Amino acid sequence: MSDLGAGFGYLVKGQRWVARHGRWFGFGLLPGLVTLVVYAGALVGLGYGADDLVGWATPFADDWSSPWQGMLRTGLTALVFVFGLFLAVITFTAVTLLVGQPFYESLSEEVDRSEGGDVPESGLPFWRELWISARDSVRILLRVALYGIVLFACGFIPVIGQTAVPAIGFCVSGYFLAEELTAVALQRRGMVLKDRLALLRGRRMLVLGFGVPLTLAFLIPVVAVFLMPGAVAGATLLARDLVGPAPAPAPDTEPGVGPGTAGDDAGAPAPRPWSA
Repeated sequence: MSDLGAGFGYLVKGQRWVARHGRWFGFGLLPGLVTLVVYAGALVGLGYGADDLVGWATPFADDWSSPWQGMLRTGLTALVFVFGLFLAVITFTAVTLLVGQPFYESLSEEVDRSEGGDVPESGLPFWRELWISARDSVRILLRVALYGIVLFACGFIPVIGQTAVPAIGFCVSGYFLAEELTAVALQRRGMVLKDRLALLRGRRMLVLGFGVPLTLAFLIPVVAVFLMPGAVAGATLLARDLVGPAPAPAPDTEPGVGPGTAGDDAGAPAPRPWSA
């Protein structure tokens, strides 16, 4: 349980970091604002069209008597909107990170720099990094969609569908939300998607402590935009905890004494545990 509190602590630390670095806070707001406008329009459209969609999908209920027809279609309309909101929470981060790739890369590097140690760099061209981020985001979204379909079906189970299923849904959302945010820092450390998922599974409660409260906060669209810079900063701090900070460059030493001297292993650079 202590990991849950520690995960939430990284979320708070990230918000404090951007509060102390106002320029980076404003810098990180831009991608979220652009994405918010697009998503707000999509959710409004879903809100107006969900009942028509449910009516089209349930022609067998046209002849049902009241109140059964209304109960069925009202319940399905609510589930469609909740499912859309569920996907919006997950995809919002993926799309915002994709739109703001150069913004959040710079912010994450600055967090690493302010915390000390070397600042890892992927060494890849910008377009290559963008392609990897987009590809990994699609893979994550496919996983989320699979979970979403299963949870949507389980929502029809009496009692469980109205209690346990929403709680599990928030945990799934929080877990993958944390993966997408920590990917900014972990990709710079040379970790591919499979290794990142394995790393997060090893500290599942820590990841949930970070991601679930953020998921709940992201249900309020405007709040999501303002929390996004701090979320990236907090995810970078979380990534440093998971893999350890990159080692600082070795200080200059006198010839014949420093690293590389025969028989002197003390100055050898430490291996990076995150290397893929």
